[in-house]
Amino acid sequence: MIRSHLHGFVRVFIGVALVGSVAWQVIDRVANDLFRPTEYFAFFSIVSAIVAGVIFVMSGVERLRGRPESARHTILLLTAAASMTVVGVVYHALLADAAADPRDLGYAWPVLPNEIIHTWAPLLIALGFVFSSRAKALRLRQAFWVAVFPLAWLGFSVVRGLADDWWPYWFIDPSSEGGVVGMIVYVVAIAVFFVTLGFMFIALNLVVRRIMGARSAVFV
Repeated sequence: MIRSHLHGFVRVFIGVALVGSVAWQVIDRVANDLFRPTEYFAFFSIVSAIVAGVIFVMSGVERLRGRPESARHTILLLTAAASMTVVGVVYHALLADAAADPRDLGYAWPVLPNEIIHTWAPLLIALGFVFSSRAKALRLRQAFWVAVFPLAWLGFSVVRGLADDWWPYWFIDPSSEGGVVGMIVYVVAIAVFFVTLGFMFIALNLVVRRIMGARSAVFV
């Protein structure tokens, strides 16, 4: 019971930290007269942080209440793990040293919320899913559900981009060098990558469960 409550508090803390980090960034940009809400809330990292934050707060509360986690609940946690992993990997591989928007010249993002969203939360959420032995064990084919969230975001982003000609990322812009074909290739690649991450997380969690089960059998 104590372990379950501790896990619940940790989940709530991570969720609040994510949503709080987004709020911190918004407040700071408003204070510097640089907040562009229709652009800010279009970025996958921000949408993922909000969605993952809400999922973890709700999941933490359910854990504190002692309620068992359903397969649907665990799929939401898996989606959060895959999405935040993409946020962390893409940021550190491609965006950490990218040139700032010319309109933000001289502005520095608050360090702590940026690190929470792009480094610490992705790491903790990924490890939390892999080493969770109390969540509902998923089957490998359920990894396909992970693609629903990024595809929904992509669909919204494309429709919005066609309407106002603003794109959060160049690779989904059909007017870029790759054209419509390039955009479709990237969309398919993103979906495949997310499903692959889903398979990986489920497989690692199953391995951890077996190892923990074997150790329990030895010490019982």
